[in-house]
Amino acid sequence: MGHVNRAPERGRSAPPADRYRRGARRTSAEPLAAAWEPEGTSRLQRPRRSGGVKRLVSSYGWRIYAIPVLVVLTALVVLDTVQPKTPVSGDNAGTNAAETPVNTPEPPATEVQGQKPQLNIPTAELPPGPDFSQDGVGTFKAVAGSGPRVGEANAAKFRKYSIAIEDGVRPADYNDDAAAFGRTVEGFLSDPRSWIGTKTVALQRVEANQNPDFTIILTSTKTTHAICGKEIPFETSCFDKPSKRVVINVARWVRGAMAYSRDLSGYRNYVINHEVGHALGSGHAACPETDAPAPVMMQQTFGVSNDFVSQLNAGLDVVPADGKVCKPNAFPAG
Repeated sequence: MGHVNRAPERGRSAPPADRYRRGARRTSAEPLAAAWEPEGTSRLQRPRRSGGVKRLVSSYGWRIYAIPVLVVLTALVVLDTVQPKTPVSGDNAGTNAAETPVNTPEPPATEVQGQKPQLNIPTAELPPGPDFSQDGVGTFKAVAGSGPRVGEANAAKFRKYSIAIEDGVRPADYNDDAAAFGRTVEGFLSDPRSWIGTKTVALQRVEANQNPDFTIILTSTKTTHAICGKEIPFETSCFDKPSKRVVINVARWVRGAMAYSRDLSGYRNYVINHEVGHALGSGHAACPETDAPAPVMMQQTFGVSNDFVSQLNAGLDVVPADGKVCKPNAFPAG
């Protein structure tokens, strides 16, 4: 096709000022521009620079009042953004604390405590002696037997217990006689110097299928560590509240503790009373006075010196490092 001459577009030769007049047509080569004149306002109606508030109001209407309001709102938003928030704690918790429930974890096994990086507790070491069962299989065989209720008839607490031995614990560790082990434990708890001697507790040994309140179990060291934890780097026993089991570490049953020296029977009596004390709701205790009998709830497995025990319980138990040293004691009501 040949070249077609088109007539110049309207407004192409118009003066530059007319391009931005409201209603004037813009060419494709010209940029967009907003009209600065309010709708329906001629040049003669523009407010003078020296005019007052009335002229501004007559020209811009309600919008002139919005400016200071927007300034104030902007300042408030900026202030709220940069102002630090007060943490919710103590008396300030109020409703926020109720809206965000805190799940309280189940307390750990009784002998699992905090520790300092370095411990110097010579009496906490396991005494030398015979070998003992390191590994068990994690299952338990109930020791058959039951007995009468012992303790005050009107005691505030009445608890039933059963006895079991872990499969894999060698018979030599309990003198090749499971029934004798059961009678020994029952004898300790039936002693009038034991918990029944406090006049607040009554106990009864029952069969495993008679809904005991807790079970006393003899366990290998590996299983003891799995249940009680290994935060304390010494062999220990414990009461595991979730499973309602009094865990007696076979290492301690066979070798005892430094504080009891050669009195293995005395230590066995102590460890049963101590861990059953936890099952009854008692917490740890400190030596009250030098040369006094140690409270049965003192951690005598590790020693009878407050200075030693305080190292194991840093931040978790109130055992002062005050230099007091007690004498070993296996009974809560001696």
